Amino acid sequence: MDEREILTRFKQGTLGREEAALLLTNRPADTPVPATAPPQADGVPATDVGYAVVGLAGRYPMAPDLHAYWENLRKGHDTSCGAPAGRPGGSVLGPGQRGHFLDGVGEFDAEFFGLTPHEGALMDPQERLFLETAWEALEDAGCTGTRLDALTGPGDVPRAVGVFIGVSSVDYALLAAESWTRGQRRMPGSGHGGLPGRLAALLGLSGPGQAVDTGVCSALTAVHLAVESLARGECAAAVAGGVELLLHASRAGDGAGEGVGALVLKRLDRALLDGDRVHAVIRGTSSGFRRGAGGGGAAGGDDTRAATAVGPRETRETIVRRVGDAGAALGVAGITAAVLQVGQGMIAPARDGEEPVPWQREQDEQGRELPRGATVEVEGERGLVARTVVEEFLPPHGTRRADGAGRHELVLLSAPTPAHLAATAARLADWLEQGVEAAGDAVLTDVARNLRTGRAAMPCRIALLVGDVPELVTGLRRYAETRSGGENLRQADLREGGADPLGLGEAPETRDYLTALWRSGRLEQLTRLWLSGVDVDWAALESPSSTARAVPPPSAFLRRTLWWDPVGERAG
Repeated sequence: MDEREILTRFKQGTLGREEAALLLTNRPADTPVPATAPPQADGVPATDVGYAVVGLAGRYPMAPDLHAYWENLRKGHDTSCGAPAGRPGGSVLGPGQRGHFLDGVGEFDAEFFGLTPHEGALMDPQERLFLETAWEALEDAGCTGTRLDALTGPGDVPRAVGVFIGVSSVDYALLAAESWTRGQRRMPGSGHGGLPGRLAALLGLSGPGQAVDTGVCSALTAVHLAVESLARGECAAAVAGGVELLLHASRAGDGAGEGVGALVLKRLDRALLDGDRVHAVIRGTSSGFRRGAGGGGAAGGDDTRAATAVGPRETRETIVRRVGDAGAALGVAGITAAVLQVGQGMIAPARDGEEPVPWQREQDEQGRELPRGATVEVEGERGLVARTVVEEFLPPHGTRRADGAGRHELVLLSAPTPAHLAATAARLADWLEQGVEAAGDAVLTDVARNLRTGRAAMPCRIALLVGDVPELVTGLRRYAETRSGGENLRQADLREGGADPLGLGEAPETRDYLTALWRSGRLEQLTRLWLSGVDVDWAALESPSSTARAVPPPSAFLRRTLWWDPVGERAG
């Protein structure tokens, strides 16, 4: 049974979600990839092609995360300020000028990504910043763990995830070049061609990749290329976004801005089949010159869908008022603002002091509510225009949430070091206590499943078997404060070797054994095997039967200042 027949039978209801997912995961390697778009999942018409935003992350001026970014948007907060004190490389603003800046641009957690401090210092801070943000977006999408293997592309090659990054400035290389005349020979790399490859190498990705420089249109162009790649079947998911840092005085200017953002995209039908949480849907993209100055069409050839949407327009001027003139990151800041507005049902004010406007859904002739929609449009130099249409995701009828009432859940956390693990445990406990705890069993089931199937298994590990959210919080707090276990918490440190001492991962029978343990509810034995380093494919064990809604916060980074010239240029 090929992919087209599997998806057709799933849509008709003759195959359940679990059976369809299992068949898609295990179909023969020589199964051809359908040349045309496959039928959609339940509740989505076959002609309704969309691209789901299943992961989202970003850092913007005065907003280290998207919660803070939404608060700034909702309040119309002015994020401009004078030149930040103590910034590596010195001031990039003239007297009386104001800009929109990120905090900690010289900091990076090299150890988390398996890099030495020396290697981290020689990386462009834009590359470092996007690497961290893309990782957070992938964790938000549940795509750093074993679920990656099920994302197959042409030839059934696993981990078919494309990477498309909008980036244009080279300030770090300019700073280094200036030091060359003073005898400094510790030079960072230049150029942006390697940015997609860094993330691809880290996760073993097999999809296409491209660094995009179309000025202020870079991020929207990257999203356009990602959508086109998904439409052609070149990849099963894609990371797209942009980054901009202002590090060199030659680009100083009043109102300059910075930012970084990343989206994880899938075809909507695939996202529903996989049980993904969908932030919003991209209904069309375009990138090209205005008529008379060149050409450019929407993904799929439908230019009208990429040009208009009922709702607000996030234009270059609107976005600049919120985050400054953030160059290559401008478009992803606009898309993120649109996703947050359609999801929250509020139109954010464009200026400080204005109030947000409640955004009611329109109705069709039959009285059915229609999804909210917004257009993001950035016009660059010489008539180049890039657009993205963002639409609210309304879950199809019959979408179920996981039901974990009355059973214990296995919660797994891992990190590269004990310090990272303790920080991640504390972050998860904080998140659970900030209003999520009251949601009860359904949240616990969602969180446990997302952590098992969607996170990479790193050498420092803890496993907790808990019956409710308060019990989980207590165990996480104990570990974060003492790094010790308890009755319901076990831990392991595999950094010095010793992982999978019996070589069970090499035996083909191990998968069947693990499946039998899972189906029999043998969580104790599965926990011991995972802590010993056995590679447990949790995603294969528990095929999606419901849509996860509660997604835990990303892993904690332990950043430190890493700069190309620690004894040269100092902050001015």
